Amino acid sequence: MHFIRTSPHPTTRDLTQGNPYTQMIGFAMPIFFSQVFQQMYNTADALIVGRFLGTNGLAAVTSSGTLIFLMTSFFMGTAMGAGVVISRYFGAGEQRQVSRAIHTIMALGLASGAALTVIGVLFTPTFLRWMQTDPQVLPDAIEYFRYYFLGALALVMYNVCRSVMNALGDSRRPLYYLIFSSLLNIALDITFIGGFHWGVWSAAVATVISQAASVVLCMIHLVDKANAYAVQWRLIRFHKGMLFQILHYGLPAGVQNSVIGFANVIVQSQINTFGKLAMAAYGTHSKIEGFAFLPITSFNMASTTFVSQNLGARQYDRARRGARFSILSAMLLAETIGLIHYALAPQLVRLFDSTPGVVEYGVRQARTVALFYFLLAFSHSVAAVCRGAGKAFVPMFVMLSIWCVVRILYIILVMHLTGEIGYIYWAYPLTWAISSVIYLVYYLKADWIHGFEKGRQAAQA
Repeated sequence: MHFIRTSPHPTTRDLTQGNPYTQMIGFAMPIFFSQVFQQMYNTADALIVGRFLGTNGLAAVTSSGTLIFLMTSFFMGTAMGAGVVISRYFGAGEQRQVSRAIHTIMALGLASGAALTVIGVLFTPTFLRWMQTDPQVLPDAIEYFRYYFLGALALVMYNVCRSVMNALGDSRRPLYYLIFSSLLNIALDITFIGGFHWGVWSAAVATVISQAASVVLCMIHLVDKANAYAVQWRLIRFHKGMLFQILHYGLPAGVQNSVIGFANVIVQSQINTFGKLAMAAYGTHSKIEGFAFLPITSFNMASTTFVSQNLGARQYDRARRGARFSILSAMLLAETIGLIHYALAPQLVRLFDSTPGVVEYGVRQARTVALFYFLLAFSHSVAAVCRGAGKAFVPMFVMLSIWCVVRILYIILVMHLTGEIGYIYWAYPLTWAISSVIYLVYYLKADWIHGFEKGRQAAQA
């Protein structure tokens, strides 16, 4: 059933009208700034721990990053799939379907967060030992990881709420809530570690408290009856047909994120064999590299929502123009950050840890990969366009084959032949380049623009 299109509610944003470029920039910029604060959120623990608790504490906090991503990435991808469904129905003006999708993803988020909490807390030692974590670092890493996953429900639900609001064109409120929680996290880190002199576990507690605060703020807005698509607690449940749609678009994104996370865990486990200095340097590089993801993530989220809404409204040329603009913007900004990272690598690493060995490893990795951030941006950007067009299985297969299988085989081979850490660093630009070639061919040759239309025709048949 199609509803008559009305003026957008103040808490939503219709991306099917107006100048597509200014619309995308206006939607992407709040996401960009929210990602800046998200990166501050992720970096504050490492900076403060490195300063107050030394290399062991820094290695414990940063070495768990890849494992945390592996554990959470599947649920984050599923939330992205829900955003595609909500955006499509919002663009088509189907209000009832939008409401059903929102309440279904809320139910899925609650169930996923509870499951993730149990798995993360119970299997922490097993995972970290499997990753060959340095014995000197292991006790602190277990402690940090377990406390972190006690807040897994808040982590999942914040991403669910953000996906819902972004899908409806509201990218400002997630920014405001994230700014508050990021500043709260930094204040708690300084208080717990610098003031009370507690251990690395307190950094995880600060993160959990901050994440919970952001979820409370999100839910206060979403349950407000003045909101056009208000969440009602009694309606939160699994709607079978809607759950199938969310999983259809979300599972590929979840699997894609998971295989990337799995490959990164394999890389981390190989890095761990070189000792705590290499561990601290690799984790530090990941924190710094996160800033290169800021334009990638912001334009990708904007692109997915923009493409979904416009394809839902059958505005194909507008969707194509928006996709092209987001890809070029993300590539240009990511490469600019890469050039800065390359030039200032020693100074950036020393912000976290001035130990000569950590600086040496960190600079070496930065100057291997930083100039190739434009390839990273291109691959992620085309993947975002595919998700927005309902072609989520395409990036899943590309990432599974290239960023997981090829990357792991390459690392196994070079470690067997040389045992030199520098070759591990090259795994990233090499696999970014291969996936970029595949994505370029697909973007130019495939009919991704009519993905939803073909789905409608198949459903009608």
